Amino acid sequence: MSRAVLSLGSNLGDRLANLRIAVDGLAEVLVAVSPVYETAAWGVTDQPDFLNAVCVVDDPGTDAWGWLRRGQALENAAGRVRELRWGPRTLDVDVVVVDDVVSSDPELVLPHPGTHERATVLIPWLDIDPEAIVPGRGRADALLAALDADGVRRRDDLELR
Repeated sequence: MSRAVLSLGSNLGDRLANLRIAVDGLAEVLVAVSPVYETAAWGVTDQPDFLNAVCVVDDPGTDAWGWLRRGQALENAAGRVRELRWGPRTLDVDVVVVDDVVSSDPELVLPHPGTHERATVLIPWLDIDPEAIVPGRGRADALLAALDADGVRRRDDLELR
């Protein structure tokens, strides 16, 4: 069994349609998808706001590297161009966690770097998995309690399914 948490983000073009590309592309392995949230850009801040969501997926035949390749294929399907680190993008699919796998490989760090510090990931993840654990860091709800989550706005007017 390979259960993963994937973080989705988009701040270029039709942001909701871009997130739907990912959700539709994961339909056969999708366990849950969070509500949509809107957040200001992080890192490079002079860019449009992001729409974000989190998916839980499960496929016994997909390992951590498979989830990474699947996410990259979905990004490509949405026309993602990598020009600037933390820059604007049509679709970003981050592999947050895969089971209890811990990896320091530069191409696939698990859990995803900064997960424990990002309300944009923890809030939607907790919506669909209130018992979420960030391997090596602890319970997601406890990690979130230590963060400023004021800039994470739930968009109940937008749906992915």
